[in-house]
Amino acid sequence: MSFSSLGLAEPLVRAVSELGYTQPTPIQLQAIPAVLAGGDLLAAAQTGTGKTASFVLPILQRLLQSQAAQAAAPNGSDDRRDFRGAPRGGRAPRGPTIRALILTPTRELAAQVEESVREYGRHLPLRSMAMFGGVNINPQIERLRGRVDIVVATPGRLLDHVSQRTIDLSAVEILVLDEADRMLDMGFIHDIRRVLSLLPKKRQNLLFSATFSDEIRSLANGLLDRPASIEVARRNAPAEAVEQSVLLVNRDAKRELLAHLIRERAWFQVLVFTRTKHGANRLAEYLEKANISAEAIHGNKSQNARTRALAGFKDGSLQVLVATDIAARGIDINELPFVVNFELPNVAEDYVHRIGRTGRAGAAGQALSLVCVDEFDFLRGIEKLIGRALPRETVAGFEPDLSVRPEPIQLGGGRTMRPERGGGSAKGNPRARPAANGGSRSAPPKPASFSNAPSRSGGPSHGSAPARGGVAPSRSAPPSRSAAPRPAPAAPSGQGFGNTRSPGRGLRGR
Repeated sequence: MSFSSLGLAEPLVRAVSELGYTQPTPIQLQAIPAVLAGGDLLAAAQTGTGKTASFVLPILQRLLQSQAAQAAAPNGSDDRRDFRGAPRGGRAPRGPTIRALILTPTRELAAQVEESVREYGRHLPLRSMAMFGGVNINPQIERLRGRVDIVVATPGRLLDHVSQRTIDLSAVEILVLDEADRMLDMGFIHDIRRVLSLLPKKRQNLLFSATFSDEIRSLANGLLDRPASIEVARRNAPAEAVEQSVLLVNRDAKRELLAHLIRERAWFQVLVFTRTKHGANRLAEYLEKANISAEAIHGNKSQNARTRALAGFKDGSLQVLVATDIAARGIDINELPFVVNFELPNVAEDYVHRIGRTGRAGAAGQALSLVCVDEFDFLRGIEKLIGRALPRETVAGFEPDLSVRPEPIQLGGGRTMRPERGGGSAKGNPRARPAANGGSRSAPPKPASFSNAPSRSGGPSHGSAPARGGVAPSRSAPPSRSAAPRPAPAAPSGQGFGNTRSPGRGLRGR
């Protein structure tokens, strides 16, 4: 099926064709007609499925049709604004009338989505801008003095403009909440409610999320009016094109092992995840000293620094990008070959989001996790969530001592979690509030025995995903040597993370 068969206008089909895409992805096949029909939509799709195009393309068309209808109506221009955004009738200027508003959780994602708006709308008379914090607000204010039809914004900076009366949201026709699950995780619910209170009651609402969690359904129930519901991947499923494995290693040997793998296997464009900003900085500095070009991106970095690092990573001049979970949202590289979990996330769902950065647009992707004894509970939680066990390996010269006592894990923000009481937290308790002794307050069930860990050829599944994702922390004692998995032989040099890529034929990753 072609894009033209979905009912898209010729200028949009032409733009998509010029970008090299011919066939819609599953989410696009379902979402584009639903959005064009004008109703509300609740959609779940894993990263790399073409989610952005599934709402940007029909939004552009609906705005174009609405603009044409206004122009054709008698006296239709009376309520329209002039090119400078000043309302007719003598009221004080409040900025341009925004017709479509797309909210995203992070700066990088806002920039990426707005770039897609410009690319797909290259043959349309519609104007857009990205709006996010971490940069000077004055250029954004200047931009808002001209005509702007579509704004892609983070909630905080959008409310900054609202407070300064530099933007008018009273005529928004379409609202999109993109990656709504992440916005809830980041505590944006109050900002979202404030924004909703400023919008006209009559509008089209589109909510996109990686999963249909209970929190997302609750948000949807209060926001959407009889929405169409689309889900193109099973809940919390990692991308099928991603090859996943675990390397067991001592905690103090992780940095050295990562540098060894990058050099010996000639890895390029490696996205590495850490749990904390400080950990990202230290790891990037270590790799630089090892003559491996690397930079860290996280919330404490200036937006200019983050933009430069991401641009260097995309064009291949930067070999390794070390990121925290939040900063990595919006990293959109169709053929990113490698993702490394230098540290496992304490939230099991974050593992799925991390590895979803690779295996996009039909390209092969590989995700490797460096796991020490401190993280065995996190690994159990991830395997419970994704419904299968991950193969374990070791590298010669880096064999771990699995008899050592696990140590408390730093989660960032001064929080720690004791491994005996840790694990992949449920979505309802995503960051595992530290108790007085530094452990989690949760009272979890006992997880599956770690002695069932499979060899490289695979093994028994730890069960299907729980209702809300993740697994509660374990109170069991740390695994002993007898309970630990027997490491499989190390992958030969040059294997494990190959450079095989296949060109994408669909409009993915946008």
